[in-house]
Amino acid sequence: MPAPIVESLSVQTVLVPINPPHRTASGLVEKSPLVLIDLHCSGGLTGHAIVFTYTPAALKATAELVLGLQALIVGQSLAPRAINDFLQAKTRLIGSQGMVGTVIAGIDMAAWDALARFQETSVCGLLGGRPVAVPAYAGTGYDGELETARQAEAWVKKGYKGVKAKIGYPTAAEDLAVIKAMRSAVGPDVELMVDYNQSLQAVDAIRRLQQLDDEGLLWIEEPVLAHDYVNTARIKDALKTPVQSGENWWGPADMQLALTADASDFVMPDVMKIGGVTGWMKAVDLAAAAGKQVSSHLWPELSAQLLAVGSTSHQLEYVDWWAEILEEPLRVENGVTVLPEDLQGSGMTWNSDKVDQYRV
Repeated sequence: MPAPIVESLSVQTVLVPINPPHRTASGLVEKSPLVLIDLHCSGGLTGHAIVFTYTPAALKATAELVLGLQALIVGQSLAPRAINDFLQAKTRLIGSQGMVGTVIAGIDMAAWDALARFQETSVCGLLGGRPVAVPAYAGTGYDGELETARQAEAWVKKGYKGVKAKIGYPTAAEDLAVIKAMRSAVGPDVELMVDYNQSLQAVDAIRRLQQLDDEGLLWIEEPVLAHDYVNTARIKDALKTPVQSGENWWGPADMQLALTADASDFVMPDVMKIGGVTGWMKAVDLAAAAGKQVSSHLWPELSAQLLAVGSTSHQLEYVDWWAEILEEPLRVENGVTVLPEDLQGSGMTWNSDKVDQYRV
């Protein structure tokens, strides 16, 4: 059977409430601004993808850029890697990071979803994997000692074996108080992680973070600017606690730069920023060659499948920031992902009533 032909792209923009709102050291996220991409192919085949713009101010421009790239791929065979390479080449002079990168990644994710549906399999199966379970952890915001501990305990009661907290309070003593409160709430057997969201200054980060070294943390995430590979490597080498980074790396090239600098113990690419499914597969091959365990950032439905393929997969970050607009959000039971054997595509199809409710 010949491959389908790309016929058009369509977009919808929504603002999905986050409950409770997600607070970090860098600010408050109350709603998920999303561009929903549908890639339409011959034979009535459609692939779906989500682009997360972080700020509502970028919704309109991102949606328009998706439609602006439509003319470049209409008429092409549904070959996700070839489409991705073509779009990368066509945008090389403007650069395939930032908004351009997110849009190309969104189109890429939709193309892989469509191709998997055409083959009547999952993205995981299309990539040669099986729907195996992956450990998943949940998260709390920058919510202070008592509320962070309360949320951590609630996640553990739901079966999660790991919880990550946003920290980066004015003093290390406040960070420690939050960690100790969490540990007291969840007990000794739950993995705890912390995320600074790039909020520390490199000049005093080592001294501050060494005060966390005896807390038994699985990792300390993004203590300083994500692309400050030199100082992140210095911090990593000075701590007993592993350092995690990667959610803000743009494409496999950033992954290679970070690995060359040995900037972190673990890596956690974001499937949108790393370049969609195509970029993810290239990046995690680099990580595997460097002996780095790979976790995910956001996109739980798709990330669960991608981690099921990887040889050094570590942890899935579970968030439900857009679960409401999906027909079948990812299931997590007893702290691991559950992927149905009959899963089709990326598993993402729209709940049209909720999309209409939150449409911008």
